[in-house]
Amino acid sequence: MRAEFVSSRGLAGWVAGSGPEVVLLHGGPGMSDYMESLLPELGGYRVASFQQRGVAPSTLDGPYDVPTLRDDALDVFDTLGWKAPAVIGHSWGGHLLLHLLAAAPARVGAALVVDPLGAVGDGGLAELDAEVDRRLPTRVTARLRELDALAEARALTPAEVQESLDLAWPAYFSSLEAAQPIPQTGHAPSAETWASIRAEMPRLAERLRGCTVPTRFVHGERDPMPLTASTDTAEILGAPVDVLPGDGHFCWLEDPGCVRRSLDRLLSSPRAAGPTSAGG
Repeated sequence: MRAEFVSSRGLAGWVAGSGPEVVLLHGGPGMSDYMESLLPELGGYRVASFQQRGVAPSTLDGPYDVPTLRDDALDVFDTLGWKAPAVIGHSWGGHLLLHLLAAAPARVGAALVVDPLGAVGDGGLAELDAEVDRRLPTRVTARLRELDALAEARALTPAEVQESLDLAWPAYFSSLEAAQPIPQTGHAPSAETWASIRAEMPRLAERLRGCTVPTRFVHGERDPMPLTASTDTAEILGAPVDVLPGDGHFCWLEDPGCVRRSLDRLLSSPRAAGPTSAGG
């Protein structure tokens, strides 16, 4: 059974289950929270998730830069009264988790970074874009380029944002045939967030050096986000990487239980060294 809350900064979220505390950070940026889809495999944990700012029912007010979104997560921790929960961040949420480790490591008990945008170079963005294009039909990539060109000239309408997501989404799974829909109830402005991500990126790797928070990475072998986004960042942190054979970007949808297995490994052996292959 879920209990709902609203933080002091206007972030709306929910809490479910009982046991060790875990906070979920959804991807995007600018998307609605889809992390409830992970809840079925997190029995035995007290799990919280929240909608990042810009999408109802959370505050619609900006700014939408990385420091604001990072501090929003800390505000949620404070609202829950959780001093240093374990945190699972997926995709952009994984990158946001890296910023938490860099700026407020004492507030994170353990970090599970799932299919993230990395912290080295461009974080894997160029390779991600190229691989998404490679996987999609030519007519789809042509329309995506049209929408990208529109976005350079003006803000996309909500319908255009949704169209762009719908067109690109299947490429994030292990195959177009394996694609599953992720419910989206709204979209936040994301151009400001992306500008902030790029501005913060050159300093992030250095800020992570020396971080001692128990950390583990999870990365789908068939994720269009390159594996180096995880492995290059994990090397800085001395963290292991669980590579999931055959899985795409939303690994738990294609391989139910995979995130739970990695979370249990993290919490039972927090500083386990070296990359592993974690299938089945």
